[in-house]
Amino acid sequence: MKKNNPPDGMPVWFDGKNINEALFCEEFLQTHKILFTNGAFFTSEGRVTDELPLRGEIFEELKCCAVSNIPRKISNIVELMKLVALVEDFPPEPDRIHLSNGTLFLDGKFVEGKPEIVRNRFPVAYNPGASKPILWLKFLDGLLYPEDIPTLQEYIGYCLIPSNKGQRMMVIKGNGGEGKSQIGAVLGTLFGSNMKDGSIGKISENRFARADLEHILLCVDDDMRMEALRQTNYVKSIVTAQGKMDLERKGKQSYQGWMCARLLAFSNGDLQALFDRSNGFYRRQLVLTTKEKPAGRVDDPDLAEKMKAEVEGILLWAFEGLQRLAANNFKFTESQRTKDNREAVKRDNNNIFDFLESEGYIRLKADSTISSKELYEIYQMWCEENNLTALKRRSFSDAVISNQGKYNLEYCNRITNTAGRRVWGFFGIEAIARPHINGVSTVSEDTYVPWQDE
Repeated sequence: MKKNNPPDGMPVWFDGKNINEALFCEEFLQTHKILFTNGAFFTSEGRVTDELPLRGEIFEELKCCAVSNIPRKISNIVELMKLVALVEDFPPEPDRIHLSNGTLFLDGKFVEGKPEIVRNRFPVAYNPGASKPILWLKFLDGLLYPEDIPTLQEYIGYCLIPSNKGQRMMVIKGNGGEGKSQIGAVLGTLFGSNMKDGSIGKISENRFARADLEHILLCVDDDMRMEALRQTNYVKSIVTAQGKMDLERKGKQSYQGWMCARLLAFSNGDLQALFDRSNGFYRRQLVLTTKEKPAGRVDDPDLAEKMKAEVEGILLWAFEGLQRLAANNFKFTESQRTKDNREAVKRDNNNIFDFLESEGYIRLKADSTISSKELYEIYQMWCEENNLTALKRRSFSDAVISNQGKYNLEYCNRITNTAGRRVWGFFGIEAIARPHINGVSTVSEDTYVPWQDE
């Protein structure tokens, strides 16, 4: 077949009547740095979040050709480009931060320019001479306790790189009106399209929500719902992901994608789980509490905009926190208050700790045993007498088993019950009180009770 040659002065992909879409893509990719993977285009500016500018560039190339139905041609070219520019993998680079004027490496080295295609680029310039962010630091000093500010500094720095080595999410908790949500507004300027507003509750409930966080570095829940999460596996998997994970979009086959989104929530209460009583859920949380709002404080409605003007200095401040975190092997600085906050959240959601540490019901004793059934019956009695809601039988057993190391217990099936049969239970617990019999609780004979001497 005779090949039509392009008219004089016309591009090679146009024969005077028709556009050769494959040749157009080939030529276009020679002059534009772009690749396609995991359902998105990437350029030297980072992920393409809006295809309209790309379509506009294609139109500028095509408008010299007098052909009909240009919009359809553009759509065909974009779809074809997804095949031509396709790469199998495009892994994150956790040792560097791509900024508007170059690349800042974790060791402090900075290289100017944007020669390579990247997954993420921040809309902020690296300026080592940037002024100290006075307003930002003053705001944080009024919001948080001094010993907790380094934790926030490290966490924001941690979110600058595509890595989940820290294995933590952050919750900043207050009674309301302290101004904590201003942090999210400032971070929006620092992160740009690399940050997304979201909902921890939605992530926990919707199996498609994780895919919405693909390519994102930070998800901010500005007003976390107070309802306990019915399931926590989706949230935990995001916090601890260290590689590709299974992602799913509506109506599409699930696929393996990189997940580097970190979670930051602002709330008036704690992040609780309805059924998950494991240490794993709580140890993943960094819980910071705000100071009380001073009486008579007059808030500046323009404070966020003023702090955004300090974004170059805030970047340096956050990078300092990142370097400190990396030097400490990604172990966050935690004040005793932060540690106590996490323990309090865990105890509030799981009264087995108070039960195991109670007096008059059980005794922790190395050479003693108790069946799981008897322990749960005593626990139910303790809840009833203390006007508390008892956990379901399975939840109670799982909670005690997951904390057996803390209380020097051993869960096994070598326990002999009162009927002489071998059952599941615990070494290390002795029953003192017995479940109610005809409305009266009984106590072991060797236990001293004050009212017996009256």
